[in-house]
Amino acid sequence: QTPGVKAMATFGGGSSPEESGEKAVAQSRYKLSPALSISGLPAEVFSIRYSPDGKYVAAACGDGVVRVFNAATGKLSQTFSGSSLPATILRFRPEGGPAEGRSKNVVVAGNASGSLQHLHVGSGKCLHSIVDEDNQFYALDYVADGTTFAAAGKKPVVKVFDEETRKEICSLEGSRGFGNGTHAGHSNRIFSLKFNPRDPNVLLSGGWDNTVHVWDVRAETSVKVLYGPHVCGDAVDVDEANNVLTGSWKPDDQLQIWDLASGNLVQKVNWGANFHRRDPLMVYAAQFSKEANSSGGKGPKFIAAGGSGANEARVFDVHDDYALVGTVTGLDRGVFTLDFAPHTNDNTPPRIAVAGGDATIRLLDVVS
Repeated sequence: QTPGVKAMATFGGGSSPEESGEKAVAQSRYKLSPALSISGLPAEVFSIRYSPDGKYVAAACGDGVVRVFNAATGKLSQTFSGSSLPATILRFRPEGGPAEGRSKNVVVAGNASGSLQHLHVGSGKCLHSIVDEDNQFYALDYVADGTTFAAAGKKPVVKVFDEETRKEICSLEGSRGFGNGTHAGHSNRIFSLKFNPRDPNVLLSGGWDNTVHVWDVRAETSVKVLYGPHVCGDAVDVDEANNVLTGSWKPDDQLQIWDLASGNLVQKVNWGANFHRRDPLMVYAAQFSKEANSSGGKGPKFIAAGGSGANEARVFDVHDDYALVGTVTGLDRGVFTLDFAPHTNDNTPPRIAVAGGDATIRLLDVVS
């Protein structure tokens, strides 16, 4: 841990169900092991992401600054000051494929002033800005090959952009009125976007209106709606088997898994008892782990989620009936964001970054 880091507790199990009144959660053979902490940031962290090669961790912070750290040492590598309002969401641009030959380590960051900025980590330069003055951006995602990206936020509209030209391709929104000419869309703020990793024309969006919409980008239409998830952060994910993970900011049914093809709910992940509080955990961030291509075709091995109330983050073992791997607890403020590092080698443990209101970034390994 770096000097001045706050204490962090990690556990593998839960308190007794008799004490908490909640259903006990089975314990996985895996556990969490703290690897590195980056503390003393000037503001809370609203979004965190690893670079495609895993060498950097970028953080969108409440003081409007995007800070990029060396993922191995925790040392600050670059800062970008783009707004006096909070930096709220970011993504690294994917590399390889059609993106081969482009500048590497480019971050797209959105903020509460309504701007999207392409930031180059190596040079420290802002390469391009898109401004929507009446908007605030809370959600971003790229297609897997990096050719297009989508953004959304305060307005109940998803905008899709061409990466090369930075021009808007289309806007995804519902229409008002009744009859055959109307179609579904969001009615409130949007906090999460996720392209289907296998189909760049399928985009999911979730937000305050208790729905997750499945969009056909070509037709610019919502073709399916998942009802119930109250999404208040980066808490919608899709794996390569078309399983959809949703995290909800509510005291129960916080983590759910859906079948994308049918739209049916197939699994509720039991959060279990809390360690230090009786407050329920309400989820801001949820994600599948990223080793799907190297795990024998079984899909992601783990799910991670975190939020406020109990101020915790937890990792669950997907292949062991969602047994609990471990908990990051003892935090003063909520967990707003998390991200699994890129993972292509089964001989190295998956690593996850967790951050939020206490202005500390914690990196942890999932070990057996």
